[in-house]
Amino acid sequence: MAAVARNGRGYVLGLLGVSIVTAVIGALQPQWRVANVSMLYLIAVIGTAIVAGSGPAIAASIAAFLMFDWFFVDPVHTFTVADPSEWLALLLFLLTGAITGQLAGDQRRRAIEAARREQEATLLYGVAHLLVGTELLPSLRAVADQLRQTLRLRSVVIELSGDTGEQRITSGDAEVIRRSVTSIRSWVSSSSTRRPARGRRWIRIVPPTGGVADDHRVHVMPLASSGRRIGVLAIVRGDSAVESANDKLLTAIAAQIANAVERARLRESATEAEVLRRTDTLKSALLNAVSHDLRTPLASIIASAGSLRQRDVEWTDAERETFAADIEEEARRLSRIVTNLLDLSRMESGSLRPDRGWYDFGALVDDVVGRLRTLAATHDLRVAIPEDLPPVPLDYVEIDEVLTNLVENAVRHTPAGTRIDISARVADGSLVVEVSDRGPGVPIETLPRVFDPFIRPGGTGSKGIGLGLAVARGLVEAHGGTLVARPRSGGGITFSFTLPLAVAPVPA
Repeated sequence: MAAVARNGRGYVLGLLGVSIVTAVIGALQPQWRVANVSMLYLIAVIGTAIVAGSGPAIAASIAAFLMFDWFFVDPVHTFTVADPSEWLALLLFLLTGAITGQLAGDQRRRAIEAARREQEATLLYGVAHLLVGTELLPSLRAVADQLRQTLRLRSVVIELSGDTGEQRITSGDAEVIRRSVTSIRSWVSSSSTRRPARGRRWIRIVPPTGGVADDHRVHVMPLASSGRRIGVLAIVRGDSAVESANDKLLTAIAAQIANAVERARLRESATEAEVLRRTDTLKSALLNAVSHDLRTPLASIIASAGSLRQRDVEWTDAERETFAADIEEEARRLSRIVTNLLDLSRMESGSLRPDRGWYDFGALVDDVVGRLRTLAATHDLRVAIPEDLPPVPLDYVEIDEVLTNLVENAVRHTPAGTRIDISARVADGSLVVEVSDRGPGVPIETLPRVFDPFIRPGGTGSKGIGLGLAVARGLVEAHGGTLVARPRSGGGITFSFTLPLAVAPVPA
């Protein structure tokens, strides 16, 4: 109906243009005798062709032929011609007008086609660009909005179906969408046993009870992937809908949306598979660690406690003190393993939040060194902390654990008698802390993985569960700092971490 109305307006416009030119010629003829004045009608014909196309232009040329004959060829006000030679001029005039109108109309049609193709290409590029995003639903929502605005539609509905249930993305008139969804579901139910269709699918919009039927209909395009339907794309045209919203364009857009949905599902499946793989790896490593590293201190504790309870052996006070010291040492070791496991679990769940306060970092180092004095008795432990260090915003317990893990790591992986250095300085608005040793170091190829959970820098024969460095890095990063490892000149390894000094303090 809209196309018929536009064509009707084109014919009326052509007739109006020819009438205006006729009036102009009639006004000119009494004063000036203009040769070939009939050529003025070409202005109306060409203008009609440019605005309305070749059909109205040809009709305008015929109307110009008849009006010129009626008003300006003797005898006037009749369609007869007094001079037979005038017939040739009139026929040439009619032929010229028709050809001119046809050519101008063809140019207009080519221009409209080029503009339509440009709009389609731009729209397809825009849809493809929007669907590149990793978040599927926001991308589909942006696509629905762009389709509605570019094609001037009343509403757009994208429905996805899958194992996790249905998802609907809408854009446009809420009432039209509500009524469209009912029609779409009816179509999906009736076509559930069919193969995904490619042609036009028009559905009447279900009117409200007692209401008048809506003149607009729903155009449904199935979204198919690998021969199965995964959803539908439905549009409701408005009175001003762009004519280029044809089946080929909508089919191409539906194919892009289906491919994006399939990519998102494949990406989600790959992510789940990777998570399961990493979880399985972590579980296997945890079981291996528990089976060895937790059992070892428990065995030592049980053995020492069992020895103390023996009644048939007279233990000396020194021997009893040794048993008690072994129990305490293994219990502390067991406590550190459990603490690291709990900290790793908090990091994985994202619930690690430092409880910052302003502290003297030198005092914190003294506490750590004093507590580890017995463990590091066979090593040369040296501390170099400037007395003018400013207070540092940190979680005392967590940074205490970081230093403890780094020093214990140095003690476990270096020979007795070697030197371990702890130093601190201020640089670039951060506190830089270094723990260095003179042990065998770590191979360059292994260095990037020393902070991974259950990785023992010294190899499989090293002591420890392989969590201390991983936990230390997590705690430092939770403070906004970084922890890195690098080979030390002259042998050994240096662990260096930073703590920002400009962080707003939180009361401890």
